Amino acid sequence: MKTAAARVLTVLAAVAVLIVAQFSPPPVASASTSTTGLTPVQLYELRMSYLRLSEDFYQKIDTQALLDGAYQKLSDDLERQGVSRSSFHKAHATNNDRNDRNAFVDEAETAYTLAGSKLTGTQITYDAIAGLYGAVKDRYTVFLNPKEYAAMEQGLTGGDGFGGVGLVIGLETTGAKRATVEWVAQGGPADRAGIQSGDVIATINGTATDGMQIKQVSSLLRGDAGTVVRLGIERSGEPLGDPLSITRREIHTPSVYAKMLSNKVAFIAITIFGQTTADELGDALSKFEKSGAQAYVLDLRDNGGGYLDSAIDVSSKFISTGPIVKVTERAGNFKQYDADNDAISPKPLVVLVNGNTASASEITSGAIQDRGVGTLIGTRTFGKGVVQSIYPLPDGSAIKITTARYYTPRGRDINTVGIQPDITAEENTSPILGDPTKDAQLQTALTFLSQKVARSASR
Repeated sequence: MKTAAARVLTVLAAVAVLIVAQFSPPPVASASTSTTGLTPVQLYELRMSYLRLSEDFYQKIDTQALLDGAYQKLSDDLERQGVSRSSFHKAHATNNDRNDRNAFVDEAETAYTLAGSKLTGTQITYDAIAGLYGAVKDRYTVFLNPKEYAAMEQGLTGGDGFGGVGLVIGLETTGAKRATVEWVAQGGPADRAGIQSGDVIATINGTATDGMQIKQVSSLLRGDAGTVVRLGIERSGEPLGDPLSITRREIHTPSVYAKMLSNKVAFIAITIFGQTTADELGDALSKFEKSGAQAYVLDLRDNGGGYLDSAIDVSSKFISTGPIVKVTERAGNFKQYDADNDAISPKPLVVLVNGNTASASEITSGAIQDRGVGTLIGTRTFGKGVVQSIYPLPDGSAIKITTARYYTPRGRDINTVGIQPDITAEENTSPILGDPTKDAQLQTALTFLSQKVARSASR
């Protein structure tokens, strides 16, 4: 299932539980080249990438396989530039950490020398690290170039903001297929103008939205903060009058979408476990508690993960005390993360999950299920029970390494297995975020909660 939020918010940190770590700064920050041609920063990135992988990867590593992986990637580069493989010799592992790390750096230096001016030091450095990391055959252990790392960071932090009106957009499924409003950011320009979920955006600055794609609509809605956009709105098939003049302002891309449904059931969708997610959730829960919410639906479908700390903080909103998750590293180090006594008062809770509920969202789902504070409804989750650490590099790139395994509070290992929900409910085609009339799994959740609330009231 792809909710409206998931369609609009492309997150490159999907299926990950992330811990952000830091290197010490390189000993030399000069841009000058060494005698081999690689800069001190490039040499530092090569050494530290090897060191972190060899020391922190959660499984035992075949050192020769690492050197072979770098050799293969670099020799492919050289061959494409017309350099014979016979002139580039493989390094042999000695099982001495320092020697093997130096051998890896020597491979990159030799490749740079053989390439002459045909390949840059950056290309050689990036490909050497990529070949090294590919050798461990772990899909989550990868090198990220600056563009990839920046995109991942933007997804996790909500970005630097953009000029907009605070809407999540969908499209009509029939008729003219105009733009529709699927979500309105609380307190945003559109919310203040009175726009509601379910409204149709018939025109933007006089241009009809008939047949437009979401990307086109978003482009027209966005603009510099302080500028005005005019929206022709229809509600229940009737125009609301003259187009609304709305002043754009800087919009932080949220990771939490929340609204009150019928019968005082609060609906909360989390798209990613990002930097501000716990705070956004706390704000939403505070408003719902003051509004008299009787039950909650937490939608974690299509949530591919995010920060470990965020998953713990989110889980702590529903679990008052005790274990949330248990983590073990290669060296056998064990750590249990407990709830921080920040939970709302207990109320009936459903967590919606599907095959794209992964990693950090599985930590929260598993904790809620194991601790008995909520009911999981949907389909079996993705099954990723490992943790990655992110190490930013000096030039804006980064390395991501699987450094640990995690287990649910009851000690379940869900890696490659996933979590079976308490109630299985299949997905319908093209569900709409927060609309039970067009979301079969959400409707199942509401039916379950209404019965549970009714039973509690009759006691």
